[in-house]
Amino acid sequence: MQAIVDGINGWVWSPALVYLCLIVGLYFSLRTRFMQVRHFSEMVRAIFRGRSSSAGVSSFQALSLALSGRVGTGNIAGVATAIGFGGPGAVFWMWMVAFLGAATAYIESALGQIYKIEHHGLYRGGPAYYIEKGLGWRVYAVVFAVMTVFACGLLLPGVQTNSIAASMENAFGINPAVTGTVIVILLGLIIFGGVRRIAQVTQVVVPFMALGYILAAAVVVALNIEKVPEVIGLILSSAFGLDAGFGAMIGLAIQWGVKRGVYSNEAGQGTGPHAAAAAEVSHPAAQGLVQAFSVYVDTLFVCSATAFMVLIAGTYNVTGPDGAQVFTGLANIAAGTGFTQAAMESVLPGFGSMFVAVALFFFAFTTVLAYYYIAETNLAYLTRNLRSEVLTFVLRVGLIGSALYGCVRTSDLAWGLGDIGVGIMAWLNIFAILLLQKPALAALRDYEAKKANGRIEPDFDPRPLDIANATWWQARAIGRERP
Repeated sequence: MQAIVDGINGWVWSPALVYLCLIVGLYFSLRTRFMQVRHFSEMVRAIFRGRSSSAGVSSFQALSLALSGRVGTGNIAGVATAIGFGGPGAVFWMWMVAFLGAATAYIESALGQIYKIEHHGLYRGGPAYYIEKGLGWRVYAVVFAVMTVFACGLLLPGVQTNSIAASMENAFGINPAVTGTVIVILLGLIIFGGVRRIAQVTQVVVPFMALGYILAAAVVVALNIEKVPEVIGLILSSAFGLDAGFGAMIGLAIQWGVKRGVYSNEAGQGTGPHAAAAAEVSHPAAQGLVQAFSVYVDTLFVCSATAFMVLIAGTYNVTGPDGAQVFTGLANIAAGTGFTQAAMESVLPGFGSMFVAVALFFFAFTTVLAYYYIAETNLAYLTRNLRSEVLTFVLRVGLIGSALYGCVRTSDLAWGLGDIGVGIMAWLNIFAILLLQKPALAALRDYEAKKANGRIEPDFDPRPLDIANATWWQARAIGRERP
């Protein structure tokens, strides 16, 4: 099984996809005139403007829902894995894909808002919706929806729960089967409560867990502040093949940095637009900016916190291109959560490993909730003309089963299956947003023009912008015109 999964990954995550993610991020950064820099303050302000309604969640809830998908095991185990197989230089390429990916996240999330619909009293949207409504390619949309239900419902949850089980066993000696049982019970209580309960849980848990983890990492860095310049130098020199020890790993640094960066921040993957579409906002560009900010939070803050902890403490191993150990700082420990737990434990003995295990539990658990929401949204797309209660029930049971199975299978298999899911979704979505970029760019220009004219909360009318099939926004604009 592992050999088959590795073979598929070799095709899905070929260098073509790695460089495509970087090139597309650079392209959209140029097309938006580096909106991720120009509109940074507006990103923060937009978070607190949108208000929830009977059909949609607030901008902050949508941000929390998106972050619950982005901030997960990739921020702890994924960063450690990138360092383990790509060297310290992989961290730089994670930063790069996040900085450039913020523009990609804006494009796909704005499109999610522009082409959203109201289905059974809830806003729904995402790549399947904008592929059909924006490009008119129903078959392509169906393929994306089917792959996303499969990836988010069956492949990806196991990655998250596998890391939870491993960290709990390492920190507390809890049997993975016991951890799996607890996860199943909690998942059932929440996902059977529907989308609103998921949003309510994530808006409380996500900010708390992210801030707490960053503060704990800051303590580790502060206690070793004299090592920070050395670590930054190591990251930069390794990223460009200039370090004596990691000089031969520049290709792996780029590959693993981009691969784990995309897995963590999800820019271009097509998952973020689902949460963006659920928001109740006055203008699609506003939520696009909010989702772009979530990429910063995920990679530049949370992932960097993990990377600095591990590199400062030296609790990592690096495997070279030939399979030989290039650096050994933590003998007999596989790349993953153990690196981060050991780093925290070195500064906070008796407490650090347990803290990382608890943090990872919340990170990964809320990510599984986000996966369910994404899978359900695509199932709703596929069955929108049907009564889909039975299929929704099957999806919930399937996801819970995948989460349980992930607790007891090997980490290599779990990550391999997850990478396949992420990679296929990224291939399908990136080509779609390249073909359908004009409405998102037009929305950004419209938003900027109205802000320049003094409107605090610009409204949106797709008709003057020649955006067709944005039916929800068209109806809203017509409603405003009526006396």
